[in-house]
Amino acid sequence: MTSTSYWVEIFESEQRLGGGFLLTRRYVVTALHCLRSLASLDERVDIVLADGSRLEGQVCRRDKDADLALIMISTVHEVRLPIPQAGVAHSGDEWHSPYRPGASEVHLRGQVDSGTAEYLCEGGAVIQALQLTAHQLLGDYSGYSGGPVVRGVPEEREPVIVGILLEQAPDRAEANRAANVLFAATIGEALRRFDQFDVGHLMDVLYPAASPSQRAVNTDELTVDSAADTAETWFDRIDEWSQRRVFDATQIAELKFMAAKAAMERQLGGGGS
Repeated sequence: MTSTSYWVEIFESEQRLGGGFLLTRRYVVTALHCLRSLASLDERVDIVLADGSRLEGQVCRRDKDADLALIMISTVHEVRLPIPQAGVAHSGDEWHSPYRPGASEVHLRGQVDSGTAEYLCEGGAVIQALQLTAHQLLGDYSGYSGGPVVRGVPEEREPVIVGILLEQAPDRAEANRAANVLFAATIGEALRRFDQFDVGHLMDVLYPAASPSQRAVNTDELTVDSAADTAETWFDRIDEWSQRRVFDATQIAELKFMAAKAAMERQLGGGGS
């Protein structure tokens, strides 16, 4: 079933700060400049889901250079929404974003001009980014910052998130107007920037359709064979990420080591979380 319920709005009290989306069931990623009005690193915010649910969150990481931020949803909330797969985009792909800053605003969609390429963002870092053309000529796209870039058209059954909207290119003929060219950090860039995404947290992304109960380990059946099976399943999933080039070879090797280690610790060390 198609779902756009992974996008969120971020509020401080009743002030809307911007958009973002669930990268896992515990973490929301957004553009850092959406949070510029917050006073402190660990500021608390409200996360409003697409269905109107309001959750408590806390800004846990800011990467000023890459203009990215990570918000952790309070553990008192259990998010059961489906998390879409992450992937990569290529030149010529269609894209869209299910998030819009208001009910009177249009949905963005367009074409990927340049797949993963180095881009000097306004924060000062050279990041892996997508260059996008938007079919909608709005002049100002700032309210869409932090929203997800989804590969393909909205009618496709399974969404694949490929980026985070960050910036718009200026119109070189009119300095006070933006062109319909946008830049988005890739999902791989966000995962590399934040060390919160260890094997446990990546489980939500690698297994987007599985619920926590479906992934629970039966601690009464702790065997070497079951640990091996668990690790092999992880390896298969990580290989899928490798084929989509979300991670480089070094990161893939590290993920496989972490997966094997986590499987052994979980199965033979008492089923730790």
